Amino acid sequence: MGEFAIGQPVPRFEDPRLIKGGGRYVADMAFPGMAFGYVLRSPHAHARIRSIDTAKAKAAPGVLAVLTGADYKAAGFGDLPVPGGLKRRDGSPGYRPRYPALVQDRVRMIGDYVAFVVAETYYQAVDAAELIEIDYEPLPAIVSTGDAIKPGVPLVWEDCPNNIGFIQIEGSKDATDAAFARAAHVVKHHFVVNRVTAATMEPRGCIGVFEPTEGRYTIYTTLQRTHVFQTELSQYVLKVPDNKIRVVAGDIGGSFGMKSAVYNEVALVLLGAKLTGRPVKWVATRSESFLCDAQARDNVTDAELALDKDGNFLGFRARIIAAIGAYLQVGMQAFTGNLGTLAGVYRTPASHIDVTAVFTHTQPVRPYRGNGRPEAAYVIERMVDLAADQLGIDAADLRRRNTIAPSALPFKTSVTFTYDCGEFEKNMDLALQAADKRGFEARRAQSRKNGKLRGLGFSNTIERSAAAGTEGAEIRFDRTGSVAIFSGSINQGQGHETAFKQIVCDKLGLDPNEVTYIQGDTDQVFFAEGTGGSRSATFSGSAFTMAAEKIETKAKAIAANMLKVDVAEIKFADGVFSSPKTNQTMTIKEVAKAAVNPNNLPAGMEAGLIATAVYQGKVASYPNGCHVCELEIDEDTGEVQILKYNVVDDVGTVINPLLLHGQVDGGVAMGVGQILMEDIKHDEQGQILTGSFMDYAMPRASDLVAFHVDSNPVPTKTNPLGVKGAGEAGCVGAMPAVANALVDALSALGIKHIEMPATPERLWKAIHEARGK
Repeated sequence: MGEFAIGQPVPRFEDPRLIKGGGRYVADMAFPGMAFGYVLRSPHAHARIRSIDTAKAKAAPGVLAVLTGADYKAAGFGDLPVPGGLKRRDGSPGYRPRYPALVQDRVRMIGDYVAFVVAETYYQAVDAAELIEIDYEPLPAIVSTGDAIKPGVPLVWEDCPNNIGFIQIEGSKDATDAAFARAAHVVKHHFVVNRVTAATMEPRGCIGVFEPTEGRYTIYTTLQRTHVFQTELSQYVLKVPDNKIRVVAGDIGGSFGMKSAVYNEVALVLLGAKLTGRPVKWVATRSESFLCDAQARDNVTDAELALDKDGNFLGFRARIIAAIGAYLQVGMQAFTGNLGTLAGVYRTPASHIDVTAVFTHTQPVRPYRGNGRPEAAYVIERMVDLAADQLGIDAADLRRRNTIAPSALPFKTSVTFTYDCGEFEKNMDLALQAADKRGFEARRAQSRKNGKLRGLGFSNTIERSAAAGTEGAEIRFDRTGSVAIFSGSINQGQGHETAFKQIVCDKLGLDPNEVTYIQGDTDQVFFAEGTGGSRSATFSGSAFTMAAEKIETKAKAIAANMLKVDVAEIKFADGVFSSPKTNQTMTIKEVAKAAVNPNNLPAGMEAGLIATAVYQGKVASYPNGCHVCELEIDEDTGEVQILKYNVVDDVGTVINPLLLHGQVDGGVAMGVGQILMEDIKHDEQGQILTGSFMDYAMPRASDLVAFHVDSNPVPTKTNPLGVKGAGEAGCVGAMPAVANALVDALSALGIKHIEMPATPERLWKAIHEARGK
């Protein structure tokens, strides 16, 4: 509808409330009689607990409860959920360790959960925790993912040989081996994708409430999927029916996949609330987040690309060792579903991927913006650049020789995915043109005169979004004609309220100022799967489209009845019902008001104008695009300055260009952060060395540049709106583009690769070592 229609750059409806301090985050919430919880965490990455003495803590001022692993077990609460269905190499079930909310006999990571204190105030809980006396027997730890399967290293779980949790294999080994046997060229490289953390703007938090008269729990927390979360709590932790648990999510300041798990603290505040009869609140400090948040990436890949004499790709293979961490969280295994990104946008006829997931004495690993896609895109796009260098072919030309043409779509790749639509070469041509690649060498020469190494790198990537699933939506008109829309997807900053209001208002001709957006409450939203995997526009957008169509159909019948014409003669446009058989019209608001009165309705029709819909998506979509990064490296300091960044993305139908730009910008910043600075590091004993923002570097505005984002939309037919996911696209393209730009800048010194993060120190050392040679 006009300025609010699909495709319009509508400013976010959420923002005025948030910037005026109207946010409803967990830290803002307070309840009568609320107490506070604090977790006592392990100072060792691996140790045996000989004894725990809580007597002094229980006697401390303000203390209401002190819980250990034995107390938790005695209360009858269950362990946290652990995924099943995984396999070892011999086909036997993958290793599924217990995931206790509080440990009893052994700690397996720095920050492991040893005790939980509930007190009248937060600081009383902290003081009491310091009085708990624990006798630890430190044990050797393994923190290196690449070394975790080596003989003789410490085991995280004594009954898990070689620390191997599960195996995932994709592609055809025989076909790939045959392709390599006839190859004229083989390119090989060893990649280390480092460990990072989400570092969300809002730390995790939760408040547990227990109503003894109803035997019902309520949890207010930071998450991505309320109804899935509710079921995981009911089945594994609380062991009660879903309807005995209410899950509520207020505003959420970022998640990126990290917050979607059922964490230990959720179980602990609920148990604390049940035992004390008080609401119990826990909110992480920033330092605590480095110890208790699940972390991300952390895998090692040995990749090989086979080519014929003309540079055509024949085969690709990769052996990957991926970190699980100390505990296997639900969702960690999901990255294996995105291994198809290793195929890239290329026609490679044969591939074989072998993934070994390993336990280490580190924080659990779980999905983080892209969930395997950025790592896979990084590997394949670095391999293409390495191949171009080895064969002496221009990197863009080598990609053109191997890129899937639009006429070949749909195309079944050799690594699980089937692409339905896209213009991959056009994306690259548009992005390189926007970046002025032709004028780059002149700019490089000028930088050289100024003592700078200038590089231009690009990536032509693709990913899977909106994998098969379901999602619910509801549109509810009230007696005054105003509207509430209920979303199954959870907003953590993406702009869901704006996008979904646009869809509903465009379909029904409504004023968005008269539409209220509701999400994140299992007592209000009738059906939900939630947010993740760049699915919300596809699934919630399609569900709202279906609900709007139901509203229109019912409203047409009511309008026809009241205007005394046949329903087939009713037209609906811009929120107005009309008919050539009468000069009378009705707005949808008028119809909604009339729908309350049964006398206005056709025979047999229920009163009210309300519609629910559950959309089922059976086929994924494949957003794709090209990123071009131009940067300079200061030879004397190793400092990197990004000078230009161009993106051409195909995310199908663009619902809101402003939201799209914001999502791409955020994703690019995260990709840049990992390549240039972000790094979770441990020493050999498992002590974290980057446990605060003093040591864990985050990208600032001064590290970036204004991104130029263009669209080359090729709408998909896999969903009613034609959309492809956009939330992770920026990160998927950025990691390889920035890495390729760095290597291009360093290539004048003969450097073929630089590991991530390419900090000034690492770059300075590489430059001076190359000069020495």
